[in-house]
Amino acid sequence: MKLSRLLMIFSTLLVTFPAVLHATDKKVPSSKLEVQLSYAPIVKRAGPAVVNIYTKRVVRTRSFSPFANDPFFQRFFGDRLGGTPRERIQRSLGSGVIVDEGGVIVTNHHVVEGADEITVALSDRREYDAEIILDDEKTDLAILRIITDGENLPTLKFSDSDTIEVGDLVLAIGNPFGVGQTVTSGIVSALARTQVSGQDYQFFIQTDAAVNPGNSGGALIGMDGELIGINTAIFSRSGGSNGIGFAIPANMVRHVVSSALMGGELVRPWFGGGGQAVTSDIAESLGFDRPGGILVDDIYPGGPADKAGLEQGDVILSLDGKEVSSPEALRYYTGLETIGGTIPLEILRGETKKTLTVPLEAAPEDPPRSITTLEEDNLFYGIKLANLSPAYSEEIGINIYENGVIVLDAPRAVMRRTSVRRGDVFKFVNGDKVKTIKDIQQALYSDPKNINFTINRTGRQIDCVIRTKGRSYCK
Repeated sequence: MKLSRLLMIFSTLLVTFPAVLHATDKKVPSSKLEVQLSYAPIVKRAGPAVVNIYTKRVVRTRSFSPFANDPFFQRFFGDRLGGTPRERIQRSLGSGVIVDEGGVIVTNHHVVEGADEITVALSDRREYDAEIILDDEKTDLAILRIITDGENLPTLKFSDSDTIEVGDLVLAIGNPFGVGQTVTSGIVSALARTQVSGQDYQFFIQTDAAVNPGNSGGALIGMDGELIGINTAIFSRSGGSNGIGFAIPANMVRHVVSSALMGGELVRPWFGGGGQAVTSDIAESLGFDRPGGILVDDIYPGGPADKAGLEQGDVILSLDGKEVSSPEALRYYTGLETIGGTIPLEILRGETKKTLTVPLEAAPEDPPRSITTLEEDNLFYGIKLANLSPAYSEEIGINIYENGVIVLDAPRAVMRRTSVRRGDVFKFVNGDKVKTIKDIQQALYSDPKNINFTINRTGRQIDCVIRTKGRSYCK
């Protein structure tokens, strides 16, 4: 090809595709509109719906004498060595979002936990006393109400958080460090984050918008000004923002708010089954081309999953059309539903895809918890026990497949004498399986001075032999 023809082609490209050849060129704004691009209109619309929350809690303490635990001085002075009780005021702050014009506000559970007084300050500095109408530790959400005497307040509309994508622009609005309402910007950094906090329904939106102490309970909004999440946690060794913040998705927030407005009781459906995420190794053994789904290894007899026909070895692919790739995702999406009706579950059984219908039911409390403190003259005098059931296990945050009798509290003397601790689960007593507290009481009644038993302690089985005369030991 001649040089003249190459020059002609290159000149044509310069004229036709200048933006492609100069894509990295920078330019200053060329119009007034470009200069004035701003988040201000969104903040003006959303800001008035974000409030500051101040809490006050009375903490009672007692000053102890250095001789309080000395048996000699106890003989003469008794409880007077315990000192006099003192009270101090503990204050904390956070943020909240108005979600109903009648004065319903959503914030974090940990912002108002244990508070004796809650004060809500609006963006125009007006202050109101607030009451808690629903407090849900499992999601770290609390719903408050203030009395506005008929005045309608500005609110934020819920977005569909399932449509949020990584890379979307977001704004975080709150009250960091108590300095007043502050807005920071960023993007959605990740979705479906788990293992972030101690909450049971972990499925957080991660953002790099600066979130600091005091932002808890504040709003994470999109570019349409709608609420996509409630800021709840930061990941930081220093306590300040390191560009990793987490928010509770708006769909979960909407569900909790709806429950609060319908009577203040939140009862979630339970799935009645579980398993493990399909890793690359498991995927290879199952012949999958990639990891994904949940390999079922637990099914509670008579539970919703069992009624639907789910079997061990099945792989759960989606719930109600939403892909599930972890037990946390399954728990989250089940928790968004309400009691009654059914929900479709897509599974893979062998090489065949099936759709099962799962009933949406509350976890049963069978047997009833029957919280009891043993008062008879026996080795376990003063120990506090409860029967385990799926409902009670879920309420106190332990494995729903655990059965037996759990230790809720134990006096120090019992702990020293029997080695039993809070959280232990009785499985066998004198060789008989423990189903309810009555089984333990019957064994103690038969021989209150000698007993052997088996407990489950955080997944480890421990056998104990206790004798009033002779050697006592656990192994």
